[in-house]
Amino acid sequence: MSTETQITDSETTIEDCIEQAATSVGAAWPLHSFVTANPLAGFEDRPFHEAVDEADRLFGADGYPSADVFAAAWKTGQIDTEILQVEITSHGYHEDPETLLDQLRTVEQQADAESTVSPGNDQIDHLLTKWLAAFLDQGQTEWPMPNRESGFYTAFRTVARHDTAIPDRSAIASLPEEPLAAIEAILEAYPTEQYEDIFEAQFASLPGWVGFIKQQAENGGDWQSAYPITLADYLAVRLALAEQFAESLAPSTAEKSDAIEDKRVPLAEVWLSAWEQSYREELVAAVSNASASLAEGNDSDDLERPDAQLVFCIDTRSEIIRRHIESTGNYETHGYAGFFGVPMRYKAYESDVTVDACPPIVEPTHRVADRPSCDHDHEHSHAHEHSHEHKQATHDRWSDALEGATKVVKKLKSNAATAFSFVETAGAGYGAALTARTLMPGRVADLLSAADKRVPANHEFCEPSVDYNPDSINELREGFFFEEKVEFAQTAFELMGIKDFGRLFVFTGHGSHTSNNPFESSLDCGACAGNHGGPNARVLAAICNEEAVKDELRAEGYDIPEDTVFVAAKHNTTTDEISLYTTSVPASHAEDIERLEDDLETAREGSAAERAASMGAGNDAADTKRRAADWAETRPEWGLAGNAAFVIGPRELTAGYDLDGRSFLHSYDWSTDPTGESLAAIIAGPMVVTQWINTQYYFATVDTAAFGSGSKITHNPVGNIGVYQGNGGDILTGLPLQSVKAADDEPYHQPLRLSTVIHAPCERVMDILSENETVRQLLDNDWLSLTVVDPTKDHRVFDYAGELSWRPLDETEPQLESESTPTVSAVADD
Repeated sequence: MSTETQITDSETTIEDCIEQAATSVGAAWPLHSFVTANPLAGFEDRPFHEAVDEADRLFGADGYPSADVFAAAWKTGQIDTEILQVEITSHGYHEDPETLLDQLRTVEQQADAESTVSPGNDQIDHLLTKWLAAFLDQGQTEWPMPNRESGFYTAFRTVARHDTAIPDRSAIASLPEEPLAAIEAILEAYPTEQYEDIFEAQFASLPGWVGFIKQQAENGGDWQSAYPITLADYLAVRLALAEQFAESLAPSTAEKSDAIEDKRVPLAEVWLSAWEQSYREELVAAVSNASASLAEGNDSDDLERPDAQLVFCIDTRSEIIRRHIESTGNYETHGYAGFFGVPMRYKAYESDVTVDACPPIVEPTHRVADRPSCDHDHEHSHAHEHSHEHKQATHDRWSDALEGATKVVKKLKSNAATAFSFVETAGAGYGAALTARTLMPGRVADLLSAADKRVPANHEFCEPSVDYNPDSINELREGFFFEEKVEFAQTAFELMGIKDFGRLFVFTGHGSHTSNNPFESSLDCGACAGNHGGPNARVLAAICNEEAVKDELRAEGYDIPEDTVFVAAKHNTTTDEISLYTTSVPASHAEDIERLEDDLETAREGSAAERAASMGAGNDAADTKRRAADWAETRPEWGLAGNAAFVIGPRELTAGYDLDGRSFLHSYDWSTDPTGESLAAIIAGPMVVTQWINTQYYFATVDTAAFGSGSKITHNPVGNIGVYQGNGGDILTGLPLQSVKAADDEPYHQPLRLSTVIHAPCERVMDILSENETVRQLLDNDWLSLTVVDPTKDHRVFDYAGELSWRPLDETEPQLESESTPTVSAVADD
């Protein structure tokens, strides 16, 4: 037999069809590194309403808010009647809103009655998900599936022959050795032109599992390297099981509804567009007015040097705490992607695994590890060095003791010979602990917090390995070359338009803190792929504090004073506590740090009270700490629920407004970006990521069963990768009901597509879009909207109207057709 597997023409066709069919299912990440992504990402090359139709056809999913949701939004004023009427008329509808709502309800009822989605075969799904859960387990089970290192298909062939639930086990054992050959053999009776439809239907039967396999196969990682699985593996096994149960694989020939023939934009989209425009109108007016005021009174020479500048992630939750910090004193806040532009793979001290601390659209290029500090410069005395060693020793003792105890308890609980005696012996103590954690979560949290403070945290005795380490042999180069350090720092200041520096300059990463929450990482930093952003903040602060880096930045025109110190911090988004990492801060800045910490606590109280009110706890700031500690709490925080806008511009444009935690905010100064490179980077990166987040929340709200994960109350975690509803079936990869709804039938998150507002010259934005087909496609297909406030044209407002054309908002009769819409060049001389 040849040492190389020979691929036939038929198998090449199969591979091509698999790749094309897989676009119908969005990628899904494991729960421990949750990434919010558009579940219909594969359909972004077509108009939004067509993608919604495809979701209905494949998954039986709703893609729009219901008529009742629209009616409630209209009744409460979230949908402006005048705007609604314009949208209705311009799209060819002539009835009044009430009549159209009744029509929409009728359409919904008919769609429910006429749903043509064929449910998957329960026997096949049950068997397949059992084997998928066993193979893809990431450390939860004590007895792993044998032969996993050979890949899913091979492992299934060798082990499933012992599964008595399979009617003809000998047929499984006699399957071809390669999955593509098995697929070809099973589909021998079907014409190749049906392959793609067949595969699409098989993928749509278990979109959660398929989405996870798709992501694993595409992105690799430690688990994929150790236990590989491909979509071809999945199909070969599924088709083999279908053959066992004599299931027809012929694609559905059901005719589409006559409603598809209506060439008008769907009625639900008309209501949705009116809702979005109603929200956007007030925001854009505020930005436009602030732009004019900024131009009239902008004299940088008269500005007082800030006591501190704090850079936060663009995350919507940052808007609330930033507003409260600014109200406490002479502080500036800025917004930047939460991985701080450092594409790294991070290994925490004593951790056995690494995490990719950057967005999924960015490949990590460097490895950074926590190393025990051995600082010998003039700022650190021998006593300080000894303190580091003492803290490390204390940490290690506690960590070793805890790890040992945990292993012993786990073995006693899982060992059949000791489980019952262990429960009898430890039952009383466990019962008391359970009672305390259930009835007094706040007090238990205080006790645990006090104990934690006795154990030094990693950052107190470790430093990130920012220097290039030639002795570290890993999959990525550890540390950075000097030129790379300068580039990371300069890029950050360029993108944010930073020109002046205070005595303290704080990079603030963020993460959540919750108890008994499988979806905890969904509340962490999206720009860090569902991980905490503190390590990235520490890396950039360490880089910026290097004297050689600061000298190079000064040579590039950045006036960094000698007394500027860069500090890292972490924002706990559940409680709004901000922890400053001050180990390397010199004594000369001790008073600055103390004052900042006091003001951050004041800001925390105000921000936490505001967020507590949004969760029905009045203005009780302490309630946020209770929610973080309560293991019975299904809604520790709202996360990014409510997100609706992305503002790219200087903070001064929004500083005077309460944006209610609904806007992503990225700092940008068009006047410091003459080439447009910084804006192009923001549009290509953060703007795409925020669109992912927005669509994840949108679809999880409009159909929590299809695109979300249902109620947390009935979740059953599986394999450390996902959750079931009940004891099996498809893994649910979207946000839970409690993350987007106040009650089963009451959305908290307003399901709106993202409204992006950019403060820059229109010509610059048009040039960037002309070079970025991906973003232009999203805009042309109505996956998000774009409005530009142009400071070079008397702060006029322009809406993107498709096909690189623009509609000035001061037109009394705006045209929707791009052919008759004034372009930027047409209004350039106004």
